[in-house]
Amino acid sequence: MNLKRILQRHGLMQKTLARALELSSGSVAQLLNHSQWPKSIPAEQIKEKTRQFLVECGVSQKEIDSAFEETGSKRANTPTLPFDAHSDKEQLMLLRRQGLYQASKKHFGLPRDPFSDDVSSHDDVFISPDIRYVREAMYQTARHGGFMAIVGESGAGKSTLRRDLADRIIRESLPIIVIEPYVLGMEDNDLKGKTLKSSHIAEAILNTITPLESARRSPEARFRQVHKALRESHRAGNRHVLLIEEAHGMPIPTIKHLKRFFELEDGFQKLLSIILLGQPELRLKLSETNQEVREVVQRCEVVELAPLDTRLEEYLKFKFDRVGIPLPKVIDTSGVEAIRSKLTLSGNHRGDAGRRNVVSLLYPLAVGNLLTACMNLAAELGVPIVNGDVVKGV
Repeated sequence: MNLKRILQRHGLMQKTLARALELSSGSVAQLLNHSQWPKSIPAEQIKEKTRQFLVECGVSQKEIDSAFEETGSKRANTPTLPFDAHSDKEQLMLLRRQGLYQASKKHFGLPRDPFSDDVSSHDDVFISPDIRYVREAMYQTARHGGFMAIVGESGAGKSTLRRDLADRIIRESLPIIVIEPYVLGMEDNDLKGKTLKSSHIAEAILNTITPLESARRSPEARFRQVHKALRESHRAGNRHVLLIEEAHGMPIPTIKHLKRFFELEDGFQKLLSIILLGQPELRLKLSETNQEVREVVQRCEVVELAPLDTRLEEYLKFKFDRVGIPLPKVIDTSGVEAIRSKLTLSGNHRGDAGRRNVVSLLYPLAVGNLLTACMNLAAELGVPIVNGDVVKGV
């Protein structure tokens, strides 16, 4: 549609037009790129509002008269609109939490949103081979001892795995005590928030194992008290696992102190297992090149939560099966591939062997947000299922 070229020529943003028309950016993109008119508003009303918008922006009458003429298929060298100048990764990573509209649920026959409050039991946890390994590694660490860090992007499923571990311990009636220090406001320095110190971890251990016993005031007496509490609880048949979420916000000194907690023993038996969960910054803090934490690095296994990638369609099928709707009734193959393409980015520089670096954002949260936005757009346009064009319009 010639309207797209007019917007480019005058430096007008597509999202500005969308606000003027009281439509979503996705609906306007479908209109400009595929001449697909939203069914929620009559076409003549959209044209009239568009003409008013162009007049207010100083566009000539001659251009306005040609705005809704077709210009043919888009060529490879057609410049993009100004709002597309931001990096794809930045836009995708900042995608807001999407909610499925009531009209969208009705459109697809969904009894509930498959991506909102979607995990209420262990049966709702999607298990791929990668996730199965991480899940089992966490379980074995909690049950038999060890020190590990789970690293993953926001929305990769770290919190779900933490909840799954706690649920499994309860379901199997295992004598494992989970110790979780509160990390509200935790930052790696006191300028932005409150740091998590070793004394706070000691307090968390005591509050969990011996809640009726007051912590000693002096550091030496308090840590001796921690060792005694762990030893007595272990001799009573319990195992203990220290589980810290948002561990990428831990200061380096506290990470170094974790080695001392890990080394608390009763004879040959370790008294405390440690599991850290954090975003990729945690991997940097636990890097082999970071000499400050070399003693921790030598003892800590770092496991990364991989993106869905080849498991994307399997993941989506699992989610919609949980709400009783077959995946093909919601999205076709072209839509799945478009989601894969939209969340897989090629870097500008090349890595080993001259291959272009590829960044995958195919994590559950990003996938759920994108598909939810696509379902809302499809319902707004009256398209029966999400296809590749709908995904490109979001």
